[in-house]
Amino acid sequence: MPRRTRRQVLDELALAGRAHSTGVVLFHAALAAKQGLGPTETKALDLLERLGPMTAGEFGTRTGLAPASITGLIDRLEQKGFAKRVKDPADGRRVLVEYDPASSKRFAPHFMGFMKDLEALYEGYTLEELEVVRRFLVEVAEIQTEAAVKLNELP
Repeated sequence: MPRRTRRQVLDELALAGRAHSTGVVLFHAALAAKQGLGPTETKALDLLERLGPMTAGEFGTRTGLAPASITGLIDRLEQKGFAKRVKDPADGRRVLVEYDPASSKRFAPHFMGFMKDLEALYEGYTLEELEVVRRFLVEVAEIQTEAAVKLNELP
């Protein structure tokens, strides 16, 4: 079998990345619909769950969304019972947006099969391979998040 060139592998990696992105978007759109949320709302909840409470301004910086969009997003998440505004315990003048941990119970049933399939997939990789995959995903996420923020800044 002829050895593939770096260009060929990079082209295949780009196609695999696109296929992965499509799968992620389709899964999260379906998950959002099951919860009566939009995809942006579910990803906003993910940020709050992973990073903890933050001000609306911090939320805007992390997402690149305009202040008016952030306010509407927080309002919707609060109305639907997924997040709430709370006083900052360190500074009572500030308001934080906080993920409602009870929300996890609403999402969990939809993740069970998916997580089980991922665990089975991971079994086929060595610890070293998994570390490379983890590092790659972290670095891609950083680049993509930065690109999203820049894109949102464009007129």
